[in-house]
Amino acid sequence: MARTGAPGPRPTPPPAPDGTTPYGAPPSVPGTPPRYAGALAASAALRVECSREGFARARSFTRDTLHTWSLDHCCDDTTLIVTELAANAATHAAPAPSREGAAAEIRLGFVLEPAHLLVTVSDGDDRPPSCTPAGVALEESGRGLCIVDALSDAWGWAPTPPAGKTVWAKLPTRSTPAPPPPSCPPTTRPPI
Repeated sequence: MARTGAPGPRPTPPPAPDGTTPYGAPPSVPGTPPRYAGALAASAALRVECSREGFARARSFTRDTLHTWSLDHCCDDTTLIVTELAANAATHAAPAPSREGAAAEIRLGFVLEPAHLLVTVSDGDDRPPSCTPAGVALEESGRGLCIVDALSDAWGWAPTPPAGKTVWAKLPTRSTPAPPPPSCPPTTRPPI
């Protein structure tokens, strides 16, 4: 599902009471993009089954959406953020599969703003996401939100009534220019 609309101004998420995890209202969820006079924005959303195939589809959807929006330069970071947020939701928050054998689902969304890309992952669990403190022993998991924090301009989460939450990350859409190649000092050649 893809919709177009235009974004409005977004508040900066305040820190959580304990100072460790940002908490703030997610900027508009893609299903209801706000109106913003004069600027073109776009949104896209996908229901993702919590399975290997579902996550592969989410990564493909991310790459295809960003390519359509001419944001190929944001693809690697955005795909990694989507992977981490979806894995966190599936591991810690998604409900168990139904009796019919269907896997649990999460919702992935994108909103393209004039200078940022908003990534959202929603699940049905009310518990807030938790970040593993830096410096913890070499563990195989628990660093997903640290990666999201390192790659995004801002991230946070908010409850999604009547149940669940949305975790969001905001990435810049402007590409940073490559540094110029080092210049060699002019050489003086002896006359031949």
